[in-house]
Order: sequence, then C-alpha cells, then structure tokens
Amino acid sequence: MIEIRKDYILDRWSYINADRGKRIKQFKKVAVDKKDSVCFFCPGNENLTPPEIGRIGDPKNWQVRWFPNKFPVVDEKSKNKTSTSDKYQTSGEAFGYHEVIAETPDHKKQLADLNENEIKNVLLAYSFRMKDLQKRKGIKYVQIFKNSGGEAGTSIIHTHTQIVATTIIPRLVQEKIEALKKFEKCPYCDIIKKEEKSKRQIYSDDNFVAFAPFAPRFNFEAWIFPKKHHRNITELNDTELESLARVFKKILSKLGEMNAPYNFYLHYSPRGKDLHFHFEITPRLNKWAGFELATESYVIITSPEDAAEFYKN
Repeated sequence: MIEIRKDYILDRWSYINADRGKRIKQFKKVAVDKKDSVCFFCPGNENLTPPEIGRIGDPKNWQVRWFPNKFPVVDEKSKNKTSTSDKYQTSGEAFGYHEVIAETPDHKKQLADLNENEIKNVLLAYSFRMKDLQKRKGIKYVQIFKNSGGEAGTSIIHTHTQIVATTIIPRLVQEKIEALKKFEKCPYCDIIKKEEKSKRQIYSDDNFVAFAPFAPRFNFEAWIFPKKHHRNITELNDTELESLARVFKKILSKLGEMNAPYNFYLHYSPRGKDLHFHFEITPRLNKWAGFELATESYVIITSPEDAAEFYKN
C-alpha cells in the first residue's frame, strides 16, 4: 500500500511507499578515502583562513575555532538595500555575514566521531555566534547549517559547520510561523508529546526528544526538539546542551554506519515571533527527481517508523 501523509502543520505532502524500499544495507554508501592537498582548517594552517573571530581553547591548542568564510554567499561590505525596477524584478546587494566553524582540530574525525563533551563545545559555538550575529544591524535571520559528504554539498573534508546571517527570513521558516496562527498554542509542544510515545520516537530524556517526522522529505530524516518551549539554542542551559550533544551523537553515529551524506540545520524563532526551535537532520540517500521538483511532494521508500527503529537499534 502506498500511503500519503501531510506535514504536521504545513501544506506539504509525502508519499510513503515502503514496498519500494531498500534494506538498510542497500542504503549504505561506499566510503571514499579523499584527501585535501592542504587543509585550511587544520592546526598550523590558521594563517590560511581569514582572520579568526573566536575559539574555544588556547590559540595553539584550540578545540573549536570560527572565522569568516573565504568564499561567502553574502558580504558584510555590501549595502543592505534592494530596489524594484518594475513590478516583477527586485534586486540588491547580498549583505550579511558568512562564517565557518571548524568543529575539531582532528582532520580524521567527523562530528559523529567526537565525544559528547566535544559535540557540546560545537553547540556552544553555535550559541556564541547566534548571540552575536542576530544583534547585528540589518540581520533578520542567522542560518546555522552543516553539509557532510559530497552529495550533501561539502567541498572540504575537515568537519565544519557554516553560518549565514542574512537580511531575509527563509521561506520555510516564514511558512511555519504563518501556520502557527491556526493554533491556540504551540503545536510543536503537543506534537513532541505525542511523538515521544509513538513508533517514530528515536530518543527521549528529560530535556530533548528526537523522532522521525510523520511526513518526511528524506529517507531517515530526524528532528530534534527541546521539551521546553525554547525559541532559540541561546536559551539552553548547560544540562540541556549536554542532552542535545547526546542525541546528536546517537543519530549521527547511526548515519555513520551507512556512510550517509547528510545536512542538518537549525530553525529558530526570528525576533518578535514564537517558533519552537529545532534541528532537522536530512540524510541525502534519495535524489529528488521531476515529481518532487514539480510538486514539492516527496517519495519516501523507508517509512518513518522503520527509520526510527534503525536509529534505536
């Protein structure tokens, strides 16, 4: 049976066709041993990146380090101004800040290989940069995201996260905020309570819940929510950051078993709004083809229930 499912709050649909599905081992990617000729992010090569913004650890013994992206998609020297030449064409200079967070000095490790305390330091760096960048004049949204693997868009092997602070709130975030207006209270607070007890639950402790979403866009997609109605990662205390590091370790380690390329990103509440912040982890094991591009509906061949079972085992 092919099942059609709607997203919890968005007008977005997925087709769940588990009969077409592969066994877990068939999803497994072949590990490719790639080498950078010179790694800009390794210790000793700090002079090869733009000037450092900050770090956790000593200058010669850093644990996490962040600096401007050498090839940014936005530019802090640009003017924050757009104009419309006619009714249809609006353009301007791409103002903003684009940064890189080197997650570890160890070139051979990926984020999943780090221990929970090391992952917590990476999450602390996210919080540090969020607090700084969202206060900058003209910035409306700070997008934190990670590309892991060639199929997920990474070009540098050394594990890292990127941050782009822009003058534009992403459409998907705006759609979520608009959808919230249909509910008297936060729907995600209710959703995570239900999913914590469902077959789609991946992980739960006193502070966080992770689950495979009911209507995913990607095979093995996973979402991570704080149980408290936090609007941003900057609101987490030390214990909550430890919990978040623990769930990231669990999920990314399982994806590592498949050598799966993946992206993840943070969605949080823009200034003046009230969106329950969360991370979405999107493995890149299926390619969107004409149907997905034409309809913005998604064909999934591993049910969320089976995906959750994989993560839990």
